[in-house]
Parts: sequence; structure tokens; C-alpha cells
Amino acid sequence: MQRVDVAIVGAGPTGLFGAYYAGFRGLSVTLIDALPEAGGQVSALYPEKMIFDVAGFPAIRGRDLVAGLVTQAAQFHPEYRLGVRALGLEYENGQPIVSLSDGERVECGALLITAGMGSFSPRPLPAAQDFTGDGVRYFVPRLADLAGHDVVIVGGGDSAFDWAAALHPIARSVTLVHRRDRFRAHAGSVAQVRAQGTEIIVNAEVRHILGDGRVTGVQVAAGGETRSLPADTVVAALGFTADLGALAHWGLRLDHRHVVVDSTMATNLPRVFAAGDISEYPGKVRLIAVGFGEAATAVNNAAVVIDPSAHLFPGHSSDQG
Repeated sequence: MQRVDVAIVGAGPTGLFGAYYAGFRGLSVTLIDALPEAGGQVSALYPEKMIFDVAGFPAIRGRDLVAGLVTQAAQFHPEYRLGVRALGLEYENGQPIVSLSDGERVECGALLITAGMGSFSPRPLPAAQDFTGDGVRYFVPRLADLAGHDVVIVGGGDSAFDWAAALHPIARSVTLVHRRDRFRAHAGSVAQVRAQGTEIIVNAEVRHILGDGRVTGVQVAAGGETRSLPADTVVAALGFTADLGALAHWGLRLDHRHVVVDSTMATNLPRVFAAGDISEYPGKVRLIAVGFGEAATAVNNAAVVIDPSAHLFPGHSSDQG
């Protein structure tokens, strides 16, 4: 069984900053995440998207933000357990022990949950359920992979319009198909895609994926007519379903899918803290920038729980060289 000062469940931006801050406090850290790479939802859903509300960056690409956070944490050598789920929580001699899906167990002085919206999976595209070839995607981790493609994007939310805008300069063609004539995306994103000249087909449904082994086109039903569109890639941006998974059975006080915390980011369970999108308290605002502050608050309070002689306030980093 591994012993570590702080175990962090969730290697998204909040968890990565928590790993840095725990290292800054002289604590050893293990990061646990079911995804195969660090970065959480940012890496999985919008690595190429520009983020505009992280302090100190007028704009930063999601992939670059994650890379910076990994580099920042690396100076303190956290251990990563990626592609592994946190399954069970128990206590021995007052210490939390997390059991993992690979059979390992991690004993920690404190546990920090930064699992975002929990495990998530894309909503399937019905027309693609019987298609066994390549070319149907639910994420676009690298825009360059679709350079020169005819791309059909299905959906009407922010991800659909963000990908449409980003792919327009590099794809051969981009067509967006939505089942309604109103969109969930921000009005500015919709206006940008329209201004680019991207074809938007509304009140429409993708009925069939064409191709044998590889997508060659789609059949779209709209206005009582069916038309065929060329396509090398179909991007299904239909949203995601989220699930706390095993965390829901740990005895945490929950508010829907969120973990209730106090002003120290402590949960109702001893030595267990939560920060980032998964945490809940009055006035909660779910932003990456807020998660960073919550991670620092949680780690500083955890440091005192681990070592009662420690100071809550660690001093300013600028004073420590």
C-alpha cells in the first residue's frame, strides 16, 4: 500500500494546481484520474479552445494551460496514476485509504477531490450506432488532424460552434447540423460561425452515416427532404452525461452531483476536502480561476490537519525564493 501526504482525485486544472500547492507546502502528492492524460475536461473536451478568464493570461489555449500547470507541479515531483479510477474510501487509524481500480491502495494524510463533474461520457449519435468504421468523433483533441477534411458537426451547443469556428480555416468544408432552429451556444459564437459562411442546417437530423470502413458522407433529413453531404469526419457534439461513480457511495454530503464543503473546503468526512467544479457551497461560481483559489485553500487547511503544528498561512511564495 502506498503512503502519501495528499491524494488528489482528479487531474484537471484544479487538481494540478492543488498538486503544485501541496508540493509548495512540502507535502508528497499522488494524482489519480480515470482519463489517460492530465488536464481533465480541458484536455478531453476543448484542448484547442482559447480560455479568456484565467488570471494573468489575456487568452490561453486549453492545451497550453494544462502544459503550464503540469510543468508548475513537476518541480515537486507528484506521482500520476492515470487511467485508474478511485473506487473505495475507508479509514485505518484515522487515515483515509483510497482503493483503486488497478487493485492498489493509497493511504493519505488528507484526500482532495477535484473530480470536476465526475466521470463523463458523450451522448451517442443515433445514426452512428450501427456504423463500425472510422471517422465519427465525439472530441477534437487536435484540430490539425482534420485539416483538409469535409467535416459535418452535429449539435447546437458551445462545443459544436467552437469547433466549427476553429475548423473553418483548415478544413475543406464545415457544415453544422442541428435538430432545432435555436442554439444553446453563446450568441457571439453563433454570429462568428455565420459570418465565416459555414452552412448551418436547422430543424434537421443526421439519419445515416455513409461509407464502408471509413466515413464518406452523411444523409440529413430536413424540411421533409433528405440530402447527402460529403464528409470525411462527423463530429457529434451532443453533450455529455456525468456520473460521480463510486464517489457517490463514500458517504459524502451531496447536493445533486456536487460535494458540499465549508469555508475551508472540508467535506463532512474527516480529512477529505473538495475543490473546483465538484464542490458546492452558497455563492459557488464554477470557473477555473475559482478552482485555483479553492485548491490553495483546501491544501493549506489540509496541511494543518496532517500536521497540527503547521501554520495555516504558508507565507508568500515571493518571500521564499
